[in-house]
Amino acid sequence: MNTHAHDSIRAVQWTGTHLRLLDQRRLPHESVYLDMDTAPEAAVAIRDMVVRGAPAIGVTAAYAVVLSARQAWSRDPSHWRDAMQADLDTLAASRPTAVNLFWALAHMRRLMDRLPDGVDPTGELLLEAERIHHDDIEGNRRMGELGAALIDPGRAVLTHCNTGSLATGGYGTALGVIRSAYAKGLIPHVFADETRPWLQGARLTAWELVQDGIPVSLLCEGAAASLMREDRVSWVIVGADRIAANGDAANKIGTYGLAVLARHHGVRFMVVAPTTTIDMEAADGSAIPIEQRGAEEVLELAGKRVAADGAGAWNPAFDVTPAGLIDAIVTERGVVEQPDREKMLALMSGR
Repeated sequence: MNTHAHDSIRAVQWTGTHLRLLDQRRLPHESVYLDMDTAPEAAVAIRDMVVRGAPAIGVTAAYAVVLSARQAWSRDPSHWRDAMQADLDTLAASRPTAVNLFWALAHMRRLMDRLPDGVDPTGELLLEAERIHHDDIEGNRRMGELGAALIDPGRAVLTHCNTGSLATGGYGTALGVIRSAYAKGLIPHVFADETRPWLQGARLTAWELVQDGIPVSLLCEGAAASLMREDRVSWVIVGADRIAANGDAANKIGTYGLAVLARHHGVRFMVVAPTTTIDMEAADGSAIPIEQRGAEEVLELAGKRVAADGAGAWNPAFDVTPAGLIDAIVTERGVVEQPDREKMLALMSGR
């Protein structure tokens, strides 16, 4: 049972027999869960934004490996690993920027390699997927406490995209910090960017905060500068889909602009993400692949064209915020203030 205040949502669930995902494309108007019985179904759900947010994608991928193993074992117990390869490749191709996806697949593959031949692997893989899910929630709660400790009481905060229970195994990264800070009476109000073109702030973040009784006001991205100029917020708090070895952080498009605005207005900037989001193989932000999505996401709204016929679109899903614009990176292992390569290495090596 979930006993934490302001934490009522679980978007990724294991029912005992299959994977169940809250279809985030249909929020806030409908809460519809989709059941997945195969790994390719889960890959389509990741690609088509049924589930989104790097940690939630990683948890979903772990459960998808269980689905794949169950099918592979039933078809060919002698060669179940080989039979899973196509599914693993399909999952890996579903979203290129979220490093948690690749971490989860590599983690589950290492366990697959250690399992004995001639024994159904499904049970052991399921236990590991459930552990990944549990650890993500507990890590989020730890980040919530660490991030809240950085916030002085009295003023609101601004967030971008969705980084809550919908984007994670539960509780949230940046929204986890906000949940913890609100529960402690440190922040009275949350401002949320609408987050074009998928409107994750409008559809998802505002919905989550309303569900859990946290006061929220929505704003267009273009209003953020005026909000900061009026001294309405003390922190911008965001998540990340991949963090490079020097502390550069890739997050939903629009995050970089917020960081520039925050620095100009003296507003502090916090990135909240689990260490599974940190890619020490990426030297800096230029090594992070940026997903380019279809033009229709910009040219249309709710399936109806809003742009002039003949207009094209540029639609990167993410941008990279340089480490020099980040005041703190909060992880479940600790906080890195004014991040740089040496501090990130110390965090990841446990020094």
